[in-house]
Amino acid sequence: MLNTRFQSRWLYHTVLLLGIFGIGPISLSLAADGPPPAPAADSTPAASPSDPTVPTPAPTVPGPAPEDDATPDQPQEEESTPPLSETPELNQPPAAQQEEEPPAPLAKLANPSVRLRGLVWRAKPGIVFLRTPIGLLSLSSRSTLKSLPGSQEVAFWIHENHVAIDLVKRADRTLVHRYLSGPFKRDTSDGKKLVSWTPEGEKSFHMGSYERTLTAHREGDSVTVEVDGTGTVIGVHDLQFDLQIGQVPAVGSDAHVLLTGTISKLKSNFIFFRTPIGIINVNAKIGIKNAKVGQTMTLHMHDHHLVADLSATNGTTPSHRFLTGPLEFADSDRSSIRLWTPDGEQTYPTDMGKSALAGVKAGSPITLELNGQGHVVEFHRMK
Repeated sequence: MLNTRFQSRWLYHTVLLLGIFGIGPISLSLAADGPPPAPAADSTPAASPSDPTVPTPAPTVPGPAPEDDATPDQPQEEESTPPLSETPELNQPPAAQQEEEPPAPLAKLANPSVRLRGLVWRAKPGIVFLRTPIGLLSLSSRSTLKSLPGSQEVAFWIHENHVAIDLVKRADRTLVHRYLSGPFKRDTSDGKKLVSWTPEGEKSFHMGSYERTLTAHREGDSVTVEVDGTGTVIGVHDLQFDLQIGQVPAVGSDAHVLLTGTISKLKSNFIFFRTPIGIINVNAKIGIKNAKVGQTMTLHMHDHHLVADLSATNGTTPSHRFLTGPLEFADSDRSSIRLWTPDGEQTYPTDMGKSALAGVKAGSPITLELNGQGHVVEFHRMK
């Protein structure tokens, strides 16, 4: 009787203890707010993928994950990565999805066109001489330019038959004067405004107190006005400029020149180049060889590169092309070089220029001469 009672009590306590340990983990998981903690990276989940209570891990995909797939808790190494807003290249769609319009070929740029910045070299009332990346630029006027201190900088643009000149303070880039020159054109929607080209595009300006002076001009007459930041004419002036091209721009100068004209005179090393904006004095030492009076020349400067095309009078195809720029070898064995052209960078063999290139350091300026078919004629060292 005692043994049976003892066995029954022992069996009862054993079943009770087993039941408590069996249901303990279940009660803990239900008490947590959310799914169970994720297993370690090198552990195997206890539940099968079909178990709805355990999420199936996402497959690993190379490269950055899309924003929609990002999780709130990123690994430590991902937290140090800059946000997408600070890395623009990550915000771009894949190359196959981009529909970017290709940049316009340089051949379609306005001709003539010039973009330069200049610093004061010498100045006196009515005339100022400026140093630019390509040579000297002088501005002269009887009605303005009474003073131009060295603390100011000049930005100079030519766009077809329009000229724009900005005088700005070098310290904070604030505008002091803006001059616009070009054919007089009245705004068809407002007879008290004139329309002029600016570096930001075509704009209208109130004639203000100069309405009578300006309306005396016929449509298309050349006129130079000074305008302020409110879009109002504050002066009518005479303003001339003289540009000399004596050197290839330095790296980072952001200079631009595109001019086509006729060679009218040769004297020593200087070419007198008759263009739609006047006669430009060009130093032949910048990389122009054997030019002749009467030839048509197109001069194209882009940053620290220069291209000069020479052709017979009224010829459309250049008989000679001169490419000037820093020496850059396109391969390790120095069998070809890379130079900028208006159609983009091109490579040219060096087999005909081994003697001229001997000892020339990479980055030094050189001139490559091509014939009318685009074949290498000769390499020239810059002096």
